[in-house]
Amino acid sequence: MALLIVLAVLAALIIAVLAWLIITYNHLVKLRNNVEEGFATMEVYLKLRFDLIPNLVEVVKHYTQYERTTLEAIVQGRAQAHYAIGMDERIQGEAQVTRALGRLFAVAENYPELRASEQYLQLQKELSSIEDDIASARRYYNGVVRQSNTAVQMFPTNIIASMFSFAHYPFFEVEDYERHNPGIQL
Repeated sequence: MALLIVLAVLAALIIAVLAWLIITYNHLVKLRNNVEEGFATMEVYLKLRFDLIPNLVEVVKHYTQYERTTLEAIVQGRAQAHYAIGMDERIQGEAQVTRALGRLFAVAENYPELRASEQYLQLQKELSSIEDDIASARRYYNGVVRQSNTAVQMFPTNIIASMFSFAHYPFFEVEDYERHNPGIQL
């Protein structure tokens, strides 16, 4: 009778541990899928920006003949983001595009006829809307990355995470140059 009770308790412990393993594994899978969904959503908006950039470059090129380095930086950043392998490279490429676009708009301030161009204003308005969508998608992505990375790093979930090779994901962070307000001079 005592042996039967010991076996029953042992069986209950084994079932409890297996249930915990299954629940933990499924939770990690859900978090991984949320991260991938967040990145895919952000990629949709990054693709819209990617598609808009050649039009913007052509309009600016039409009005400015001397800003070749800024335009080349945009094209180079766009190519780096497009051909990136993995999230880390893609995030770096998109940061380069964002920096170059900031320089482009700074350059445009020196060309009143460009700023008055209806086509330029429409492209700038579309880009601004897309940038807002990217910022929103970035917030969601970083939120699910935080949840996933926390689960992957915390004990005892980290044991399951390492057994099944669950990854630590990179945040889509603001670049240093974006942290500082450049100031407006009137």
